[in-house]
Amino acid sequence: MAQSLAAFYRGKRVLVTGHTGFQGGWLVSWLKLLGAQVCGYGLPPASRPNFFDATVVDRGITSIFADIRDRNALAAAFTEFQPEIVVHCAAQTGLEAAIQDPVQTFAANTLGTVHILDEIRQTRSVRAAVITSHVEPYQDRGWFWGDRKQSFFDASGPVSSSFACAELAVSAHIKSFFSKTKTAVGVGRIPNLIGGGDWAEGRLIPELIRTITSNEPIVITASGVAPWLHVIEVARAYLLLGEKLFKGQRPARGISDLQNPTRSTLAISFVASLTSGVKRKSRSNQKPARMPTRFLAWTRALRERSDGRLSSQLKKRSAGPWSGIAATIPIRIRHAA
Repeated sequence: MAQSLAAFYRGKRVLVTGHTGFQGGWLVSWLKLLGAQVCGYGLPPASRPNFFDATVVDRGITSIFADIRDRNALAAAFTEFQPEIVVHCAAQTGLEAAIQDPVQTFAANTLGTVHILDEIRQTRSVRAAVITSHVEPYQDRGWFWGDRKQSFFDASGPVSSSFACAELAVSAHIKSFFSKTKTAVGVGRIPNLIGGGDWAEGRLIPELIRTITSNEPIVITASGVAPWLHVIEVARAYLLLGEKLFKGQRPARGISDLQNPTRSTLAISFVASLTSGVKRKSRSNQKPARMPTRFLAWTRALRERSDGRLSSQLKKRSAGPWSGIAATIPIRIRHAA
């Protein structure tokens, strides 16, 4: 697979927005190893330390510090670089920041995506575009099965609503502008991410590290369901999706939600490898910071697999009415009083 990706991406001009962030930085690092010509476009790193500085992501690429809400700067970047593939990773996903400034959250996630789509529309060199989104846009309806295409969009908060609006904008642009062109546009929906180089505020592993290093007890509060993936898996998915779109192939749709660790399980396993000082507390009267369930149906993705195979594990999981369900419970990390 690595040789196949290298053969395809070697020499390709790839523009990545949000290259100063966690997932964008990992994607750019991989693209550099594959021999791609990379242009990164994003705001300067928001915190110190960060993955961008620690791994010198900007070495060997064209790095532009600018805002996706700046139409002039964005147009100049597209015009000068003339990308063949675009991966849009820039987004505002922080829940607390969204509550404090919902206008900027919608401006970044929704209007920023529209700006990217418009530049793709006007740049004839672009053959493939991957627009990243999250599983958050789907409304939790208390179902036992995963969210499907016909599921209602979630309007419970600024982050989920802004991504829902962005996906509607993508759909509108595909039908209105890209249906009869050589430019293929696809959406890659991702769950919560873990991986090296993540120092962002409010994220699970960084919060655990900060609490442990400050010698404070960790309180784990159950609050709902949230799937997890390692950032490398997500970067690989973007690369594969970009290649399929570029070649005009029909990519599989859906997401496989198999054996995802819960926030609770992930936190306990991680901390257990470092220290034994973990206190677990359940507070049923606390309102969760996230919707209680969040996973996508994977049946359509399985039907559309190019090789037509179904693993024994998936066959076993699809045998009963609970198939496709991740029995997961996320947590929030709070410092003990």
